[in-house]
Amino acid sequence: MTGTRAPNLFTITPGAPFLPTLADALLSGRLVSGFKTDDPLALAGATIYLPTRRAARELRSVLVARSGSASAILPTIRALGEFDEDSAVFDADLSGSLDLDPPISSLDRLLLLADLVRAWKRCLPAHVAALYNEEMTIPASASDAIWHARDLAGLMDEIETEGADWTQLIELVPGELAVWWQVTLDFLSIVTKHWPSILETRSQSNPAAHRSRLIRLEGERLRRRPPPGPVIAAGSTGSIPATAELLSVIARLERGAVVLPGLDLTMDERSWAAINAADPQPAVLGHPQYGLAKLVRALGANRTDVEELGIPSDELTSRRLCVSEALRPADTTDGWVEARDTSSGAITAGLVNVALIEAANERDEAAAIAIALKQAAANPDSRAALITPDRNLARRVAGELRRLNVEADDSGGTRLVATPPAQLLTLLLEATFGPGDPVPIVALLKHPLLTLGMARRSARAATETIELVALRGGTGRPDIADLATLFERRLTAFRQDGRPPFWLERASKARIDEAQQLLARLRDAITPLAALREGPSKTISELARVTVAAFEEIGRAE
Repeated sequence: MTGTRAPNLFTITPGAPFLPTLADALLSGRLVSGFKTDDPLALAGATIYLPTRRAARELRSVLVARSGSASAILPTIRALGEFDEDSAVFDADLSGSLDLDPPISSLDRLLLLADLVRAWKRCLPAHVAALYNEEMTIPASASDAIWHARDLAGLMDEIETEGADWTQLIELVPGELAVWWQVTLDFLSIVTKHWPSILETRSQSNPAAHRSRLIRLEGERLRRRPPPGPVIAAGSTGSIPATAELLSVIARLERGAVVLPGLDLTMDERSWAAINAADPQPAVLGHPQYGLAKLVRALGANRTDVEELGIPSDELTSRRLCVSEALRPADTTDGWVEARDTSSGAITAGLVNVALIEAANERDEAAAIAIALKQAAANPDSRAALITPDRNLARRVAGELRRLNVEADDSGGTRLVATPPAQLLTLLLEATFGPGDPVPIVALLKHPLLTLGMARRSARAATETIELVALRGGTGRPDIADLATLFERRLTAFRQDGRPPFWLERASKARIDEAQQLLARLRDAITPLAALREGPSKTISELARVTVAAFEEIGRAE
Protein backbone atom coordinates (compact mmCIF):
# COMPACT_ATOMS: atom_id res chain seq x y z
CA MET A 1 0.00 0.00 0.00
CA THR A 2 1.13 3.59 -0.54
CA GLY A 3 -1.03 5.61 1.82
CA THR A 4 0.58 8.72 3.23
CA ARG A 5 3.98 7.10 3.72
CA ALA A 6 6.91 9.50 3.34
CA PRO A 7 8.82 8.95 0.08
CA ASN A 8 11.89 6.72 0.32
CA LEU A 9 14.50 8.71 -1.60
CA PHE A 10 18.20 8.22 -2.25
CA THR A 11 20.81 9.77 -4.49
CA ILE A 12 24.09 8.43 -5.78
CA THR A 13 26.67 11.12 -5.41
CA PRO A 14 28.52 12.31 -8.55
CA GLY A 15 31.85 10.53 -8.86
CA ALA A 16 30.57 7.22 -7.52
CA PRO A 17 29.90 4.51 -10.13
CA PHE A 18 26.12 4.56 -10.48
CA LEU A 19 25.15 0.95 -11.27
CA PRO A 20 27.70 -0.76 -8.97
CA THR A 21 26.66 1.57 -6.13
CA LEU A 22 23.00 0.82 -6.83
CA ALA A 23 23.67 -2.94 -6.80
CA ASP A 24 25.64 -2.74 -3.53
CA ALA A 25 22.92 -0.68 -1.85
CA LEU A 26 20.25 -3.19 -2.93
CA LEU A 27 22.21 -6.26 -1.85
CA SER A 28 23.15 -4.72 1.50
CA GLY A 29 19.51 -4.02 2.33
CA ARG A 30 20.10 -0.29 2.55
CA LEU A 31 17.53 0.60 -0.13
CA VAL A 32 14.72 -1.57 1.21
CA SER A 33 14.66 -2.59 4.85
CA GLY A 34 14.20 -6.29 5.50
CA PHE A 35 15.74 -7.38 2.22
CA LYS A 36 17.28 -10.81 2.82
CA THR A 37 20.58 -10.92 1.02
CA ASP A 38 21.26 -14.50 2.15
CA ASP A 39 18.19 -15.80 0.29
CA PRO A 40 19.10 -16.77 -3.31
CA LEU A 41 15.47 -16.19 -4.34
CA ALA A 42 15.24 -12.74 -2.77
CA LEU A 43 16.51 -10.96 -5.89
CA ALA A 44 13.95 -12.71 -8.08
CA GLY A 45 11.13 -10.84 -6.34
CA ALA A 46 12.62 -7.40 -6.94
CA THR A 47 11.64 -5.07 -9.79
CA ILE A 48 14.03 -2.35 -10.94
CA TYR A 49 13.22 0.45 -13.39
CA LEU A 50 16.09 2.15 -15.22
CA PRO A 51 16.10 4.91 -17.89
CA THR A 52 17.45 2.86 -20.81
CA ARG A 53 17.81 -0.70 -22.06
CA ARG A 54 21.58 -0.31 -22.03
CA ALA A 55 21.51 0.54 -18.33
CA ALA A 56 19.30 -2.49 -17.72
CA ARG A 57 21.81 -4.78 -19.47
CA GLU A 58 24.71 -3.30 -17.55
CA LEU A 59 22.97 -3.72 -14.18
CA ARG A 60 22.37 -7.40 -14.92
CA SER A 61 26.10 -7.80 -15.55
CA VAL A 62 26.94 -6.00 -12.31
CA LEU A 63 24.55 -8.18 -10.27
CA VAL A 64 26.02 -11.33 -11.81
CA ALA A 65 29.51 -10.13 -10.91
CA ARG A 66 28.42 -9.31 -7.34
CA SER A 67 26.88 -12.76 -6.84
CA GLY A 68 30.21 -14.45 -7.52
CA SER A 69 29.90 -18.23 -7.41
CA ALA A 70 26.63 -18.14 -5.47
CA SER A 71 23.38 -19.07 -7.17
CA ALA A 72 20.78 -16.34 -7.60
CA ILE A 73 17.87 -15.50 -9.84
CA LEU A 74 18.20 -11.96 -11.18
CA PRO A 75 15.45 -9.39 -10.56
CA THR A 76 13.06 -8.05 -13.18
CA ILE A 77 14.86 -5.08 -14.75
CA ARG A 78 12.86 -2.85 -17.09
CA ALA A 79 13.48 0.32 -19.02
CA LEU A 80 11.10 3.11 -18.01
CA GLY A 81 8.30 3.41 -20.52
CA GLU A 82 8.46 -0.22 -21.63
CA PHE A 83 5.56 -1.99 -19.97
CA ASP A 84 3.41 -4.97 -20.79
CA GLU A 85 0.02 -3.63 -21.86
CA ASP A 86 -1.48 -7.10 -21.46
CA SER A 87 -0.58 -7.27 -17.75
CA ALA A 88 -3.73 -5.29 -16.91
CA VAL A 89 -6.05 -7.81 -18.55
CA PHE A 90 -6.45 -9.72 -15.30
CA ASP A 91 -6.82 -6.59 -13.14
CA ALA A 92 -10.48 -5.55 -12.95
CA ASP A 93 -9.54 -2.16 -11.50
CA LEU A 94 -7.57 -1.29 -14.64
CA SER A 95 -9.97 -2.66 -17.26
CA GLY A 96 -10.95 0.88 -18.28
CA SER A 97 -7.34 1.67 -19.22
CA LEU A 98 -6.97 -1.16 -21.71
CA ASP A 99 -8.44 0.66 -24.69
CA LEU A 100 -5.08 1.94 -25.90
CA ASP A 101 -4.66 2.49 -29.63
CA PRO A 102 -1.20 1.37 -30.78
CA PRO A 103 1.26 4.20 -31.47
CA ILE A 104 1.82 5.29 -35.03
CA SER A 105 5.35 4.70 -36.30
CA SER A 106 7.65 7.70 -36.59
CA LEU A 107 8.07 7.27 -40.35
CA ASP A 108 4.34 6.95 -41.01
CA ARG A 109 3.66 10.04 -38.94
CA LEU A 110 6.36 12.04 -40.70
CA LEU A 111 5.08 11.21 -44.19
CA LEU A 112 1.43 11.80 -43.28
CA LEU A 113 2.26 15.16 -41.72
CA ALA A 114 4.34 16.07 -44.78
CA ASP A 115 1.30 15.49 -46.99
CA LEU A 116 -0.77 17.72 -44.70
CA VAL A 117 1.90 20.43 -44.85
CA ARG A 118 1.87 20.36 -48.64
CA ALA A 119 -1.94 20.53 -48.67
CA TRP A 120 -1.77 23.54 -46.33
CA LYS A 121 0.71 25.21 -48.69
CA ARG A 122 -1.62 24.78 -51.66
CA CYS A 123 -4.49 26.57 -49.93
CA LEU A 124 -2.32 29.23 -48.28
CA PRO A 125 -1.50 31.88 -50.96
CA ALA A 126 -4.97 33.46 -51.16
CA HIS A 127 -5.16 33.60 -47.40
CA VAL A 128 -1.76 35.24 -47.14
CA ALA A 129 -2.45 37.68 -49.95
CA ALA A 130 -5.52 38.91 -48.09
CA LEU A 131 -3.42 39.77 -45.03
CA TYR A 132 0.01 40.89 -46.21
CA ASN A 133 1.84 42.79 -48.90
CA GLU A 134 5.09 40.90 -48.50
CA GLU A 135 6.47 37.44 -49.11
CA MET A 136 6.69 34.81 -46.41
CA THR A 137 8.61 31.55 -46.35
CA ILE A 138 6.43 28.53 -47.05
CA PRO A 139 7.38 24.92 -47.87
CA ALA A 140 8.29 24.92 -51.56
CA SER A 141 9.17 21.25 -52.06
CA ALA A 142 8.68 17.77 -50.64
CA SER A 143 11.95 18.19 -48.75
CA ASP A 144 10.72 21.42 -47.15
CA ALA A 145 7.45 19.72 -46.24
CA ILE A 146 9.29 16.88 -44.50
CA TRP A 147 11.39 19.34 -42.49
CA HIS A 148 8.25 21.21 -41.43
CA ALA A 149 6.59 17.88 -40.62
CA ARG A 150 9.53 16.90 -38.43
CA ASP A 151 9.22 20.15 -36.48
CA LEU A 152 5.47 19.64 -36.12
CA ALA A 153 6.01 16.10 -34.81
CA GLY A 154 8.53 17.40 -32.25
CA LEU A 155 6.13 20.12 -31.08
CA MET A 156 3.35 17.55 -30.87
CA ASP A 157 5.49 15.27 -28.67
CA GLU A 158 6.50 18.13 -26.38
CA ILE A 159 2.94 19.33 -25.83
CA GLU A 160 1.54 15.85 -25.26
CA THR A 161 4.43 14.89 -22.98
CA GLU A 162 3.72 17.90 -20.79
CA GLY A 163 -0.02 17.25 -20.95
CA ALA A 164 -0.67 20.78 -22.24
CA ASP A 165 -3.84 21.90 -24.00
CA TRP A 166 -3.57 22.79 -27.69
CA THR A 167 -6.49 25.20 -27.37
CA GLN A 168 -4.38 27.49 -25.17
CA LEU A 169 -2.10 28.33 -28.13
CA ILE A 170 -4.45 31.10 -29.24
CA GLU A 171 -3.81 33.00 -26.00
CA LEU A 172 0.00 32.91 -26.15
CA VAL A 173 0.68 36.00 -28.30
CA PRO A 174 -0.28 39.61 -27.48
CA GLY A 175 -2.71 41.55 -29.64
CA GLU A 176 -0.16 43.52 -31.64
CA LEU A 177 1.13 40.28 -33.11
CA ALA A 178 -2.28 38.69 -33.53
CA VAL A 179 -2.36 38.92 -37.36
CA TRP A 180 0.91 37.05 -37.82
CA TRP A 181 -0.14 34.66 -35.10
CA GLN A 182 -3.28 33.78 -37.08
CA VAL A 183 -1.09 32.37 -39.87
CA THR A 184 0.84 30.32 -37.33
CA LEU A 185 -2.39 29.04 -35.82
CA ASP A 186 -3.62 28.22 -39.30
CA PHE A 187 -0.47 26.15 -39.85
CA LEU A 188 -0.89 24.45 -36.46
CA SER A 189 -4.45 23.52 -37.42
CA ILE A 190 -2.74 20.63 -39.21
CA VAL A 191 -2.24 19.15 -35.76
CA THR A 192 -5.18 20.59 -33.85
CA LYS A 193 -7.91 19.81 -36.41
CA HIS A 194 -6.80 17.41 -39.13
CA TRP A 195 -4.33 15.11 -37.38
CA PRO A 196 -6.73 13.75 -34.70
CA SER A 197 -9.16 12.59 -37.40
CA ILE A 198 -6.34 10.79 -39.23
CA LEU A 199 -5.35 8.95 -36.04
CA GLU A 200 -8.96 8.05 -35.38
CA THR A 201 -9.37 6.66 -38.89
CA ARG A 202 -6.20 4.57 -38.50
CA SER A 203 -7.07 3.54 -34.90
CA GLN A 204 -3.64 4.73 -33.77
CA SER A 205 -2.29 7.21 -31.26
CA ASN A 206 0.64 9.58 -30.98
CA PRO A 207 3.79 7.94 -29.54
CA ALA A 208 4.24 10.47 -26.71
CA ALA A 209 0.61 10.21 -25.60
CA HIS A 210 0.74 6.41 -25.77
CA ARG A 211 3.94 6.30 -23.72
CA SER A 212 2.51 8.61 -21.04
CA ARG A 213 -0.66 6.52 -20.80
CA LEU A 214 1.39 3.33 -20.40
CA ILE A 215 3.52 4.90 -17.67
CA ARG A 216 0.43 6.10 -15.82
CA LEU A 217 -1.13 2.66 -16.23
CA GLU A 218 1.95 1.09 -14.63
CA GLY A 219 1.81 3.57 -11.75
CA GLU A 220 -1.86 2.78 -11.18
CA ARG A 221 -1.12 -0.95 -11.21
CA LEU A 222 1.63 -0.56 -8.61
CA ARG A 223 -0.56 1.62 -6.43
CA ARG A 224 -3.49 -0.79 -6.44
CA ARG A 225 -1.53 -4.05 -6.41
CA PRO A 226 1.90 -3.45 -4.82
CA PRO A 227 4.19 -6.43 -5.48
CA PRO A 228 5.58 -8.25 -2.42
CA GLY A 229 9.18 -7.68 -3.43
CA PRO A 230 11.24 -4.48 -3.59
CA VAL A 231 10.36 -1.97 -6.32
CA ILE A 232 13.17 0.44 -7.21
CA ALA A 233 13.37 3.22 -9.79
CA ALA A 234 16.87 4.55 -10.40
CA GLY A 235 18.56 7.05 -12.67
CA SER A 236 15.50 9.00 -13.83
CA THR A 237 15.19 12.76 -13.51
CA GLY A 238 11.42 12.66 -13.93
CA SER A 239 11.47 15.15 -16.81
CA ILE A 240 8.32 13.54 -18.21
CA PRO A 241 5.35 14.34 -15.94
CA ALA A 242 3.97 10.80 -16.25
CA THR A 243 7.34 9.41 -15.13
CA ALA A 244 7.37 11.77 -12.15
CA GLU A 245 3.95 10.43 -11.16
CA LEU A 246 5.23 6.85 -11.40
CA LEU A 247 8.27 7.72 -9.27
CA SER A 248 5.97 9.25 -6.66
CA VAL A 249 4.02 5.99 -6.45
CA ILE A 250 7.18 3.86 -6.20
CA ALA A 251 8.76 6.10 -3.54
CA ARG A 252 5.72 5.61 -1.28
CA LEU A 253 5.39 1.84 -1.64
CA GLU A 254 6.04 -0.15 1.52
CA ARG A 255 9.08 -1.73 -0.16
CA GLY A 256 9.75 0.95 -2.74
CA ALA A 257 12.68 3.29 -3.29
CA VAL A 258 13.67 5.96 -5.79
CA VAL A 259 17.36 6.59 -6.48
CA LEU A 260 18.13 9.97 -8.04
CA PRO A 261 21.21 10.56 -10.21
CA GLY A 262 23.61 13.08 -8.70
CA LEU A 263 21.43 15.35 -6.56
CA ASP A 264 23.76 17.98 -5.07
CA LEU A 265 23.37 17.74 -1.29
CA THR A 266 26.35 20.02 -0.59
CA MET A 267 25.02 23.11 -2.40
CA ASP A 268 24.47 26.02 -0.03
CA GLU A 269 20.88 26.77 0.96
CA ARG A 270 20.75 30.14 -0.82
CA SER A 271 21.71 28.59 -4.16
CA TRP A 272 19.31 25.71 -3.66
CA ALA A 273 16.48 28.10 -2.82
CA ALA A 274 17.12 29.97 -6.09
CA ILE A 275 16.96 26.71 -8.06
CA ASN A 276 14.02 25.28 -6.14
CA ALA A 277 11.85 28.39 -6.29
CA ALA A 278 8.27 27.88 -7.49
CA ASP A 279 8.76 30.70 -10.01
CA PRO A 280 12.52 30.62 -10.76
CA GLN A 281 14.50 33.09 -12.82
CA PRO A 282 14.74 32.08 -16.52
CA ALA A 283 18.50 31.54 -16.24
CA VAL A 284 17.94 28.92 -13.55
CA LEU A 285 15.92 26.70 -15.90
CA GLY A 286 19.13 25.53 -17.57
CA HIS A 287 20.92 24.62 -14.34
CA PRO A 288 21.87 20.91 -14.12
CA GLN A 289 20.14 20.62 -10.72
CA TYR A 290 16.89 22.32 -11.76
CA GLY A 291 15.23 19.15 -13.08
CA LEU A 292 16.13 17.19 -9.95
CA ALA A 293 14.93 20.00 -7.67
CA LYS A 294 11.63 20.08 -9.56
CA LEU A 295 11.30 16.31 -9.19
CA VAL A 296 12.03 16.32 -5.45
CA ARG A 297 9.38 19.03 -5.03
CA ALA A 298 6.90 16.99 -7.12
CA LEU A 299 7.56 13.98 -4.89
CA GLY A 300 6.48 16.03 -1.88
CA ALA A 301 9.94 15.94 -0.31
CA ASN A 302 12.79 18.22 0.67
CA ARG A 303 16.43 17.87 -0.17
CA THR A 304 17.10 16.90 3.44
CA ASP A 305 14.84 13.86 2.98
CA VAL A 306 17.22 12.36 0.42
CA GLU A 307 19.86 9.90 1.64
CA GLU A 308 23.22 9.84 -0.10
CA LEU A 309 24.74 6.64 -1.46
CA GLY A 310 28.31 6.10 -2.59
CA ILE A 311 31.61 7.55 -1.44
CA PRO A 312 33.79 8.94 -4.24
CA SER A 313 37.50 9.52 -3.88
CA ASP A 314 38.79 12.70 -2.27
CA GLU A 315 39.87 13.96 -5.69
CA LEU A 316 36.40 13.47 -7.19
CA THR A 317 34.77 14.99 -4.13
CA SER A 318 36.89 18.10 -4.64
CA ARG A 319 36.04 18.13 -8.33
CA ARG A 320 32.33 17.96 -7.50
CA LEU A 321 32.71 20.99 -5.24
CA CYS A 322 34.57 22.83 -8.01
CA VAL A 323 31.80 22.16 -10.55
CA SER A 324 29.08 23.04 -8.04
CA GLU A 325 30.72 26.38 -7.31
CA ALA A 326 31.27 27.16 -11.00
CA LEU A 327 27.58 26.57 -11.74
CA ARG A 328 26.14 28.73 -8.99
CA PRO A 329 22.88 30.50 -9.95
CA ALA A 330 23.51 34.06 -11.09
CA ASP A 331 21.79 35.52 -7.99
CA THR A 332 24.32 33.86 -5.68
CA THR A 333 27.58 34.35 -7.58
CA ASP A 334 28.68 36.76 -4.87
CA GLY A 335 29.46 33.56 -2.95
CA TRP A 336 32.48 33.05 -5.18
CA VAL A 337 34.41 35.55 -3.10
CA GLU A 338 33.89 33.49 0.03
CA ALA A 339 34.54 30.23 -1.82
CA ARG A 340 37.85 31.58 -3.07
CA ASP A 341 38.96 32.08 0.50
CA THR A 342 37.46 28.98 2.15
CA SER A 343 37.55 26.37 -0.63
CA SER A 344 40.57 27.30 -2.71
CA GLY A 345 42.42 24.16 -1.62
CA ALA A 346 39.53 21.89 -2.57
CA ILE A 347 39.12 23.63 -5.93
CA THR A 348 42.83 23.25 -6.66
CA ALA A 349 42.70 19.58 -5.69
CA GLY A 350 39.63 19.09 -7.88
CA LEU A 351 41.50 20.30 -10.96
CA VAL A 352 44.40 17.88 -10.52
CA ASN A 353 44.72 15.66 -13.62
CA VAL A 354 42.25 17.87 -15.51
CA ALA A 355 43.65 19.08 -18.85
CA LEU A 356 42.39 21.81 -21.16
CA ILE A 357 43.05 21.48 -24.88
CA GLU A 358 42.34 24.46 -27.13
CA ALA A 359 42.33 22.93 -30.60
CA ALA A 360 42.64 25.01 -33.74
CA ASN A 361 39.90 23.09 -35.56
CA GLU A 362 37.66 20.04 -35.33
CA ARG A 363 40.23 17.72 -36.87
CA ASP A 364 42.90 18.68 -34.31
CA GLU A 365 40.31 18.32 -31.55
CA ALA A 366 39.45 14.78 -32.62
CA ALA A 367 43.11 13.85 -33.10
CA ALA A 368 44.05 15.09 -29.61
CA ILE A 369 41.24 13.13 -27.99
CA ALA A 370 42.11 10.01 -29.98
CA ILE A 371 45.76 10.21 -28.91
CA ALA A 372 44.73 10.54 -25.25
CA LEU A 373 42.41 7.53 -25.55
CA LYS A 374 45.13 5.55 -27.36
CA GLN A 375 47.57 6.24 -24.54
CA ALA A 376 44.99 5.19 -21.95
CA ALA A 377 44.20 2.00 -23.89
CA ALA A 378 47.88 1.09 -23.84
CA ASN A 379 47.63 0.66 -20.06
CA PRO A 380 45.81 -2.62 -19.32
CA ASP A 381 44.80 -1.36 -15.87
CA SER A 382 43.06 1.81 -17.07
CA ARG A 383 39.64 2.49 -18.57
CA ALA A 384 38.87 5.45 -20.79
CA ALA A 385 35.75 6.90 -22.37
CA LEU A 386 34.75 9.91 -24.44
CA ILE A 387 31.54 11.54 -23.25
CA THR A 388 30.13 14.07 -25.69
CA PRO A 389 26.73 15.10 -27.02
CA ASP A 390 28.35 15.94 -30.37
CA ARG A 391 27.83 12.91 -32.63
CA ASN A 392 30.05 14.40 -35.34
CA LEU A 393 32.93 14.69 -32.88
CA ALA A 394 32.35 11.11 -31.70
CA ARG A 395 32.54 9.85 -35.29
CA ARG A 396 35.69 11.87 -35.97
CA VAL A 397 37.37 10.46 -32.87
CA ALA A 398 36.33 6.90 -33.80
CA GLY A 399 37.86 7.45 -37.25
CA GLU A 400 41.11 8.76 -35.77
CA LEU A 401 41.25 5.78 -33.41
CA ARG A 402 40.90 3.38 -36.35
CA ARG A 403 43.95 5.02 -37.88
CA LEU A 404 45.73 4.17 -34.61
CA ASN A 405 44.51 0.55 -34.78
CA VAL A 406 42.02 1.01 -31.95
CA GLU A 407 38.41 -0.06 -32.52
CA ALA A 408 36.12 2.11 -30.38
CA ASP A 409 32.84 0.86 -28.94
CA ASP A 410 30.47 3.69 -29.85
CA SER A 411 27.39 3.47 -27.61
CA GLY A 412 25.60 5.80 -30.01
CA GLY A 413 25.73 3.15 -32.72
CA THR A 414 25.96 3.83 -36.45
CA ARG A 415 23.55 6.30 -37.97
CA LEU A 416 21.29 4.86 -40.62
CA VAL A 417 22.51 7.50 -43.08
CA ALA A 418 26.09 6.24 -42.58
CA THR A 419 25.32 2.63 -43.57
CA PRO A 420 26.33 1.47 -47.09
CA PRO A 421 22.74 1.13 -48.42
CA ALA A 422 21.82 4.60 -47.15
CA GLN A 423 24.99 6.05 -48.67
CA LEU A 424 24.05 4.46 -52.00
CA LEU A 425 20.58 6.03 -51.82
CA THR A 426 22.06 9.42 -50.91
CA LEU A 427 24.46 9.31 -53.85
CA LEU A 428 21.62 8.29 -56.16
CA LEU A 429 19.59 11.34 -55.16
CA GLU A 430 22.58 13.70 -55.28
CA ALA A 431 23.62 12.51 -58.73
CA THR A 432 20.06 12.65 -60.09
CA PHE A 433 18.86 15.93 -58.62
CA GLY A 434 22.18 17.76 -58.77
CA PRO A 435 23.17 17.52 -62.44
CA GLY A 436 26.44 19.10 -63.47
CA ASP A 437 28.63 17.71 -60.69
CA PRO A 438 30.69 14.67 -61.75
CA VAL A 439 31.79 13.82 -58.18
CA PRO A 440 28.53 12.22 -56.95
CA ILE A 441 28.16 10.44 -60.31
CA VAL A 442 31.61 8.82 -59.97
CA ALA A 443 30.97 8.03 -56.29
CA LEU A 444 27.66 6.39 -57.17
CA LEU A 445 29.15 4.30 -59.96
CA LYS A 446 32.03 3.16 -57.72
CA HIS A 447 29.82 2.30 -54.75
CA PRO A 448 30.28 -1.41 -53.92
CA LEU A 449 26.50 -1.99 -53.82
CA LEU A 450 25.83 -0.65 -57.33
CA THR A 451 25.55 -3.63 -59.66
CA LEU A 452 22.59 -3.01 -62.03
CA GLY A 453 22.19 -6.75 -62.51
CA MET A 454 25.87 -7.26 -63.41
CA ALA A 455 28.67 -8.96 -61.53
CA ARG A 456 30.33 -6.48 -59.19
CA ARG A 457 33.74 -6.98 -60.82
CA SER A 458 32.24 -6.29 -64.26
CA ALA A 459 30.38 -3.22 -62.95
CA ARG A 460 33.60 -1.86 -61.45
CA ALA A 461 35.57 -2.39 -64.65
CA ALA A 462 32.81 -0.72 -66.66
CA THR A 463 32.85 2.23 -64.23
CA GLU A 464 36.57 2.74 -64.78
CA THR A 465 36.01 2.86 -68.54
CA ILE A 466 33.11 5.31 -68.15
CA GLU A 467 35.25 7.54 -65.93
CA LEU A 468 38.10 7.60 -68.46
CA VAL A 469 35.87 8.32 -71.43
CA ALA A 470 33.11 10.58 -70.09
CA LEU A 471 34.06 12.03 -66.72
CA ARG A 472 37.68 13.13 -67.01
CA GLY A 473 38.98 16.27 -68.64
CA GLY A 474 36.69 19.01 -69.87
CA THR A 475 33.36 17.25 -69.36
CA GLY A 476 31.21 20.35 -68.99
CA ARG A 477 28.19 19.69 -66.78
CA PRO A 478 27.45 15.93 -66.95
CA ASP A 479 23.93 14.73 -66.27
CA ILE A 480 23.57 11.14 -65.07
CA ALA A 481 20.28 10.81 -66.97
CA ASP A 482 22.15 11.60 -70.21
CA LEU A 483 25.46 9.95 -69.32
CA ALA A 484 25.15 7.30 -72.07
CA THR A 485 24.88 10.00 -74.75
CA LEU A 486 27.87 11.87 -73.30
CA PHE A 487 29.86 8.62 -73.28
CA GLU A 488 29.16 7.93 -76.96
CA ARG A 489 29.91 11.52 -77.98
CA ARG A 490 33.22 11.60 -76.13
CA LEU A 491 34.21 8.12 -77.35
CA THR A 492 33.60 9.17 -80.96
CA ALA A 493 35.61 12.35 -80.46
CA PHE A 494 38.54 10.41 -79.00
CA ARG A 495 38.53 7.93 -81.90
CA GLN A 496 38.49 10.74 -84.49
CA ASP A 497 41.24 12.65 -82.74
CA GLY A 498 44.57 12.53 -84.52
CA ARG A 499 46.28 12.02 -81.17
CA PRO A 500 43.94 9.81 -79.11
CA PRO A 501 44.76 9.18 -75.43
CA PHE A 502 47.13 6.30 -74.76
CA TRP A 503 44.54 4.27 -72.85
CA LEU A 504 42.11 4.16 -75.80
CA GLU A 505 44.25 1.60 -77.63
CA ARG A 506 44.29 -0.59 -74.53
CA ALA A 507 40.50 -0.45 -74.09
CA SER A 508 39.23 -3.65 -75.64
CA LYS A 509 35.90 -3.91 -77.44
CA ALA A 510 34.65 -6.08 -74.56
CA ARG A 511 35.38 -3.33 -72.06
CA ILE A 512 33.64 -0.72 -74.19
CA ASP A 513 30.61 -3.00 -74.62
CA GLU A 514 30.54 -3.61 -70.87
CA ALA A 515 30.53 0.14 -70.19
CA GLN A 516 27.77 0.72 -72.74
CA GLN A 517 25.72 -2.09 -71.19
CA LEU A 518 26.03 -0.59 -67.69
CA LEU A 519 25.11 2.88 -68.98
CA ALA A 520 22.02 1.53 -70.75
CA ARG A 521 20.85 -0.16 -67.56
CA LEU A 522 21.65 2.95 -65.55
CA ARG A 523 19.61 5.11 -67.94
CA ASP A 524 16.60 2.76 -67.68
CA ALA A 525 16.81 2.82 -63.86
CA ILE A 526 17.34 6.58 -63.52
CA THR A 527 14.96 7.97 -66.16
CA PRO A 528 11.71 7.75 -64.11
CA LEU A 529 13.44 9.38 -61.15
CA ALA A 530 15.08 12.10 -63.26
CA ALA A 531 11.67 12.89 -64.79
CA LEU A 532 10.59 14.20 -61.39
CA ARG A 533 12.92 17.17 -61.89
CA GLU A 534 10.45 18.57 -64.39
CA GLY A 535 6.70 18.99 -64.40
CA PRO A 536 4.24 19.49 -61.56
CA SER A 537 5.06 18.74 -57.96
CA LYS A 538 4.48 15.14 -56.91
CA THR A 539 3.07 13.73 -53.70
CA ILE A 540 5.32 12.21 -51.06
CA SER A 541 4.03 8.72 -51.88
CA GLU A 542 4.78 9.15 -55.61
CA LEU A 543 8.28 10.42 -54.86
CA ALA A 544 8.91 7.52 -52.50
CA ARG A 545 7.58 4.93 -54.97
CA VAL A 546 9.77 6.11 -57.87
CA THR A 547 12.83 6.51 -55.63
CA VAL A 548 12.50 3.01 -54.18
CA ALA A 549 12.09 1.53 -57.67
CA ALA A 550 15.28 3.23 -58.90
CA PHE A 551 17.12 2.30 -55.70
CA GLU A 552 16.19 -1.37 -56.05
CA GLU A 553 17.16 -1.41 -59.71
CA ILE A 554 20.67 0.01 -59.27
CA GLY A 555 21.36 -2.49 -56.47
CA ARG A 556 19.84 -5.49 -58.27
CA ALA A 557 22.06 -8.55 -58.19
CA GLU A 558 22.89 -10.45 -61.36
